[in-house]
Amino acid sequence: MDQQSRCEKIILKFKALLVFLLFIGFQIGFSQNREESFFKSSDSLNKKRQNAVIISEAVLATGTLIGLNQLWYAEYPKSDFHFINDNSEWLQMDKAGHVFSSYHLGRFCAEMLHWSGATKKNQLLYGAGLGFAFLTAVEVLDGYSSEWGASSGDIIANATGTALYVSQELMWHEQRIIPKFSFHTTKYASERPEVLGSSFSEQILKDYNGQTYWLSVNLYSFAKGSKIPKWLNLALGYGAEGMITGRTENTTAFIASNPQRFRQFYLSLDVDLTKIKTNSHFLKTVFSVFNTVKIPAPTIEFVRFNDVKCHFIYF
Repeated sequence: MDQQSRCEKIILKFKALLVFLLFIGFQIGFSQNREESFFKSSDSLNKKRQNAVIISEAVLATGTLIGLNQLWYAEYPKSDFHFINDNSEWLQMDKAGHVFSSYHLGRFCAEMLHWSGATKKNQLLYGAGLGFAFLTAVEVLDGYSSEWGASSGDIIANATGTALYVSQELMWHEQRIIPKFSFHTTKYASERPEVLGSSFSEQILKDYNGQTYWLSVNLYSFAKGSKIPKWLNLALGYGAEGMITGRTENTTAFIASNPQRFRQFYLSLDVDLTKIKTNSHFLKTVFSVFNTVKIPAPTIEFVRFNDVKCHFIYF
């Protein structure tokens, strides 16, 4: 498999997912009217809202998959369905991205069904389940392409993201641990811009070296009744650097300096935007959408667990 093509394929897939995720997140807020009451969740089943949600989700998911198939997969030869093992690529940063995408895609869809007054069972089954179903459909397209193949690691990561959301709703009836994302530019993108991105907007999606994935834990939810601010979170982050290609053995073909790959672990503070008090249902919708991003804050970085760095502000 051509490594550069594989990288570009991964990036295109995430672009499609990101567009789908953001479109769903914003459609509630801006699709019909600007009345504050529109943003308030229905106390009982509102069939008009539920039908609108179901139709919108079905059309968007189907349209995205058809577009991805026509714009990308149609250009490459087909094959019998098969799996590949890409679990060693990018120090598993792409797998962290799948967990993040599956969680929030499912969360947004579940929250939209909650807005329509659907039962909790339907929210989890048809809402949260859509994230996993959509991403699994993308893997099926991969599996029938001779250039790539379905990734068992991606499917496991997708299931993990969905399970993280559903299990918390079942156990605690709230989300206490939230996957989040942050990004900063790195020197590696200039070494191979065609893969890692030549502009800031491209690098956010392509440069795994600058991406950090977090598990943001709400402290008050585990110590209710305490004086801890309800919005204060402790965030555990994972990142990696030194990656010019997906696999170590391919690096020397693209860069003479051959940087050493290493993992990074982070400890930081964060804010759960959904725990900020407001009577505005519009702001609650906005906070829910942007609660996918880690707030810049003082951070302790552990490199290979034996080198500690402190950042006054890290993003």
